[in-house]
Amino acid sequence: MANTLQVALIGNPNTGKTSLFNQLTGLNQKVGNYPGVTVDKKQGTCRLTADLTATITDLPGTYSINPTSIDESIVLKTLLSQEESEVPDVIVAVVDVVNIKRNLLLFSQVRDLGIPMILAVNMADQMEQKGIVLNTEALSDDLGVPVVLISARKRLGLGELKKAIANVEQAQEAASFETISSKVDTAYFEELAQVSTRFTAYELWLMLTKGYLSPLSDEEKVNLSAFNDVSKQKKYQHKETIYRYQEINAVLKKSYEMDAAKATGMRAKLDAVFTHKIFGYLFFFGLLLVIFQSIFNWASVPMDWIDAAFASLAEQAKSALPEGKFTDLLTDGIIPGIGGVVIFIPQIAILFLFIALLEESGYMSRVVFLMDKIMRRFGMSGKSVIPLISGTACAIPAIMATRTISSWKERLITIMVTPLTTCSARLPVYAIIIALVIPDKTVFGVFNLQGLSLLVLYVLGFGTAVLAAYILHKTLKIRNNSFFVVEMPDYKIPSVKNVGLDVLEKTKAFVFDAGKIILSISIILWFLASHGPSSYDSVEADLATNPTYANLSKEEFSQKVASLKLEKSYVGIMGKTIEPVVAPLGYDWKMGIGLIASFAAREVFVGTLATIYSVEADDEDTSTIREKMAAEVNEQTGAKRFNFATGISLLLFYAFAMQCMATLAIVKRETKSWKWPMIQLVGMGLLAYVSALISYQILR
Repeated sequence: MANTLQVALIGNPNTGKTSLFNQLTGLNQKVGNYPGVTVDKKQGTCRLTADLTATITDLPGTYSINPTSIDESIVLKTLLSQEESEVPDVIVAVVDVVNIKRNLLLFSQVRDLGIPMILAVNMADQMEQKGIVLNTEALSDDLGVPVVLISARKRLGLGELKKAIANVEQAQEAASFETISSKVDTAYFEELAQVSTRFTAYELWLMLTKGYLSPLSDEEKVNLSAFNDVSKQKKYQHKETIYRYQEINAVLKKSYEMDAAKATGMRAKLDAVFTHKIFGYLFFFGLLLVIFQSIFNWASVPMDWIDAAFASLAEQAKSALPEGKFTDLLTDGIIPGIGGVVIFIPQIAILFLFIALLEESGYMSRVVFLMDKIMRRFGMSGKSVIPLISGTACAIPAIMATRTISSWKERLITIMVTPLTTCSARLPVYAIIIALVIPDKTVFGVFNLQGLSLLVLYVLGFGTAVLAAYILHKTLKIRNNSFFVVEMPDYKIPSVKNVGLDVLEKTKAFVFDAGKIILSISIILWFLASHGPSSYDSVEADLATNPTYANLSKEEFSQKVASLKLEKSYVGIMGKTIEPVVAPLGYDWKMGIGLIASFAAREVFVGTLATIYSVEADDEDTSTIREKMAAEVNEQTGAKRFNFATGISLLLFYAFAMQCMATLAIVKRETKSWKWPMIQLVGMGLLAYVSALISYQILR
């Protein structure tokens, strides 16, 4: 036996498969992509014995081996792959002890592929509470595979599962599709088996019904095409499912008992509240209010600490390092740029924490069910809620999550409007602008006004997304065939480890992905702001000979030189060029530079202003980015540059503008056309500009 086993985890959604993956692998995991698609591929390593390690792959959740979405198709392609590195040595099928009958359909289908299998019956800690009795020995004998009782959440049975994986030979079991095919149509499947000697009849049947022919030779493809009768395929697939459930019922009748009253009592009471036509919505929106209050209240102390720490770091670097270009780059470009990202880690982590808790607890499925009737009026389905809510973290995985929507029209509409929901990349801009223009005070004795402002922006984004969906629903001439199926998993106490790993992984991805962009843009901006044409180099000499500035103190003179140098630098020239376009929105040329830079990624705006103000500032000025923005003055009026009218204008611009090139790339990949991302870019850009223009002109 090799020193490393390839292990694949399969299972229905909400069976605890990912929880088991996290328990087995811990921090020894990585996220990549399956070849040719953008679906996440989660892999990790686990020590089984002293001399045996397992490489564990967490396959996407699916209800059947017959895929209805892109994510689900990954399971079939992996199991039928001819690549040695892709084919698992053993498959661990994870089933929920409460919903074991439905879960065993997928197990039954995968077992017939002839790959060694182990059945992991999860949530064993709930058996007594649910009134469940399970005879694992009888179940193992009837299914022909090892059966292990586990609780991924409480780490029960993991040792036994590792032993079962290590003893993979005991999991060997011949494919048993003949018992099903003989009931469906014996002659048909016997003829089908003659198409290829490399694949079983069941593998050929799956390739035929799902059009997955890449593992076949040209001759085998021609031979298989003779069986391409769509009506017969649908009829036989239906029969196959019926006969599989008959077998499952017969097996469970001998080994499984459940007291239905105990299983549904508490869950039914909670569902009566969470899915109620009035109280369900009140609870959901109340929960959103708590989340956004927490984002401001809980994060304020660590944010202030991080802000002060980066200001201190820049000051220490200036004191310790000799004067020169490298010191300027480090203190005026790199440190402020990175600080503009790191400062928002507390708020982003809190947002990811709440999303993870909602998903882990089982409440998110209730939100999907609750919102379905409303969403259908606007051309979407209840399943569109998941991408829209996920979009509050990042639009990229949210758009990828639309693959679970079966209707192309509903999926396209959801893809188009998801970027309007407020993602975490907008959070840095919102947080700093709200802190500048909205008073930090309590209203109604409970609510923080800044937190309420943030909630309004989230509601505005979601409301605009729904309105845009309605317009697209009425204008897109695409035939729509839709049905809605959602599973209501049992409620459970979220696993601290699962939630922690999820928050860590997503926050780390945000920081490093955004950090790469911001660091590179900060360096470019520093160069453009620190260099210019010939007039840039002569600024100090010209001011020294100008009698207007003769009475300035040394500090005032240095500040004036820095300010004028920035204006005559390359970045200043760019800002002055676009200033006529952004001036009606209440922005000056510095903010215009921030807008241009942030079209790469929204969160770059704060880092850009941090770099610009650091370059402009006097060497002795170590005030934080918030203080510098608050002190910025409109030279024409003498009033604060970031006043209420300008702040609201900026908030609305960032609420609507499509400022994320990565999102556009994903939309292109998902729709297989540049048409839709270009419509997004132009449409959202016009909406942002007009909204910002109207708000500023009214409020100024």
